[in-house]
Amino acid sequence: YTHDIYPVKRGEEDMPKGSNQKLKLYHLAQIMLENTDDDHYITMPEIMSALEAYEVTADRRTISADLKDLEALGIEVEGEPVGGGYRYHVVERPFELPELKLLVDAIQSSKFITERKTNALIRKLEKLVSKYEAMKLQRQVYVSGRIKTMNESIYYTVDTIHNAISENRKIRFQYFQWNVKKEMELRHDGAYYHISPWGLSWDAENYYLIGYDSEAGKIKHYRVDKMLRLQMSDEKREGKEHFKKLDMADYAKKSFGMFGGREEKVKLLVENTLAGVIIDRFGKDIMLIPSDEEHFTVNVDVHVSTQFFGWIISLGERVKILGPEEVVAQMKEEIQRLARQYS
Repeated sequence: YTHDIYPVKRGEEDMPKGSNQKLKLYHLAQIMLENTDDDHYITMPEIMSALEAYEVTADRRTISADLKDLEALGIEVEGEPVGGGYRYHVVERPFELPELKLLVDAIQSSKFITERKTNALIRKLEKLVSKYEAMKLQRQVYVSGRIKTMNESIYYTVDTIHNAISENRKIRFQYFQWNVKKEMELRHDGAYYHISPWGLSWDAENYYLIGYDSEAGKIKHYRVDKMLRLQMSDEKREGKEHFKKLDMADYAKKSFGMFGGREEKVKLLVENTLAGVIIDRFGKDIMLIPSDEEHFTVNVDVHVSTQFFGWIISLGERVKILGPEEVVAQMKEEIQRLARQYS
């Protein structure tokens, strides 16, 4: 911070007090954060004029001291000489513009956040930068027409789930699906699911709860945006021994579209051109074994489901299931079913 020295004009020390003097430092912070950044500065007369709009009066000396006091609030102001005076701007904000662009993109592209909440969150992020940089964030936002969840309560559902996990308690909720009339239809005739929550997973643009169903005695997952009337239970969570063995990221990787199924180690014959697709899906720790000049084989752990077979089919003749025989037979059945469906 470079301190400027100005001669005090006659009568400046006797300036009448504005009606909002107690809020002077707050309004000064607002002015600096909104109007300045690395490329935009504000002069002392402009600061005084902006404060007057808030019915705050101050002389140059006190404003200079106040600018330095903003450092105590985590707002660092830098001044540099220009002409016969100084110009000022805020430096080192908590978030840089590229970081906020990433956050905006993530929020905008998330199906599980409603359009209304998306716009509200982005408006809050815009307050972390100057009005000039906020315009650059706005140009990145293309929310209208984006397929978004219609469950407005999801924002608070996620918070309740996190609280239940931290307090080691079960949760109760109703679960719904959409019918052909585009109406919410409660599953299990509206009966409440009583689940021990152990984690949340983001897969294929959807948010899933990974939890333990004590009645079924196994791990299950649920779309968070399809939960209704969720509340914490007084009962302690169960299934800890199951989750000690569970790698959450690994669970999502094996579940195609988060569809359940029996876990199998499947051997694939893959064309070399799809090496990147296989690595993106299963990670770099898998072993790609050359089969011939154009193909390799790979053993992967997957939850065998129609979604998995659909993924294999989508890759065409460049991927083939080699084993185990039971999975190959299931694949043939799925192909025959599709042939019958479209015959």
